[in-house]
Amino acid sequence: MKTQFVTDDHGKKLAVILSMKEYQKIVEELEELDDVRAYDEAKKNDTGERISMEEAFKAIEAKRKKR
Repeated sequence: MKTQFVTDDHGKKLAVILSMKEYQKIVEELEELDDVRAYDEAKKNDTGERISMEEAFKAIEAKRKKR
């Protein structure tokens, strides 16, 4: 990965310049990591309680209507 830095007058790094391709790859990897963390958290807090898909869709729609 080729990176460029934006620095201040003292050489302190303030920002990074990446190609769009590199940036998009990092974003995708962070999103995947976030999904893994959410899954791990859900597994840790799993009580075994389940609802039907129909009930889940109803709950989602009810939340959307409240917004």
